[in-house]
Amino acid sequence: MRSPFSLKQEFLKNWILGLQRCRSSKKNMSIFERKKVIKLSADVAVASARNGITCWSRALIADAVKEGNADKHLAEKILGPASERQPTEKVPVGAMAYNKRIRSKKIPKRSSVIRRTIKCAPQAARPSSIVKRLVGKRRQILRSLIPWGEFMNGVSLIEETLDYIILLRAQVDVMRSLASASKLVNLN
Repeated sequence: MRSPFSLKQEFLKNWILGLQRCRSSKKNMSIFERKKVIKLSADVAVASARNGITCWSRALIADAVKEGNADKHLAEKILGPASERQPTEKVPVGAMAYNKRIRSKKIPKRSSVIRRTIKCAPQAARPSSIVKRLVGKRRQILRSLIPWGEFMNGVSLIEETLDYIILLRAQVDVMRSLASASKLVNLN
């Protein structure tokens, strides 16, 4: 893994380049348009700082340039010519297979089979089953936060989440530095 300083440099370089490409196309932007450009260019810059190595970075870029997206033109402008960027259409090997089980139509689902159960006196829940349920709920929440998280197994999800957090932290640090620098410039 690269150092946080080099990640910050890569993010800042990509972000400024994206902002310059958008600014050159339209001189008078409304505040809403500026906000959209800043947010989209920051998202694309943080994803392109990973060069398409991780699933989440490919997912962010693919979502930005996907057909039917209102900001597709803007995202393509931020990313630059297609010849300069990494291919984003490539889905990681096995990513779709993590949650998609192939089931033969001849084999009935177990849930559709009606079983008779013997009614027993309620037992106290086992601690291991409670822990499994809690971990499962937390994993679902984590999957919803990470781009393409719903297609990852547990180990991949943790690795991708750690990488995503590191880059989001670099993004926040760079934005804080720019905000404090602009305050100093405005005071002088």
